[in-house]
Amino acid sequence: MSGYNISKMQKRLKKELDELRYVHTQGVMYTAMALAMCHGEDLERTGVAGLLHDCAKCIPNPQKIKLSEHYKIPVSAVERTSPQLLHAKLGACIANDKYGVEDPEILSAIRCHTTGKPDMSLMEKIVFISDYIEPGRVKAPNLTKIRALAFSDLDMAVYLTLRDTLSYLEQTKASLDNQSIVAYNYYENLIGEREDD
Repeated sequence: MSGYNISKMQKRLKKELDELRYVHTQGVMYTAMALAMCHGEDLERTGVAGLLHDCAKCIPNPQKIKLSEHYKIPVSAVERTSPQLLHAKLGACIANDKYGVEDPEILSAIRCHTTGKPDMSLMEKIVFISDYIEPGRVKAPNLTKIRALAFSDLDMAVYLTLRDTLSYLEQTKASLDNQSIVAYNYYENLIGEREDD
């Protein structure tokens, strides 16, 4: 055990998030821990990553930009016009600064939980998927299929999540982080190569 006080983190986080976001966060934490049990990842560390993944979500957008500058996070033109995209990168900094998390893998799982990235670690995949499939999610396409795959084939679950997320963002004309496209291309190739074998 790495000695994280999850109960203390929960109490602090509850003050920082609105009620719906906090309920979502709890759902992600428990889903991540269930997937960690299934796939042999560290329960406590994965739980911390799931719990803190949205710790910066409820910060007002103008403040997200100011805090990103404070933490020396590069802010792209897209992020400047859509500051909500900064919450994952900013969340990793806040998890470190305010919650005392120094584990680079936990911080990376928080940092890439919305966009994914190529060749994610087991913990990164688990937190990325858990954010999409936690019990409070009801509207995402292919949700039942992805929930089942998350316990048997994480790479396929990641691929389908990225595919469905990109499709949704294109349909709604929402701002898109290029990292999601890079991650999608990686997992599309990975699944394609696997199916060719």
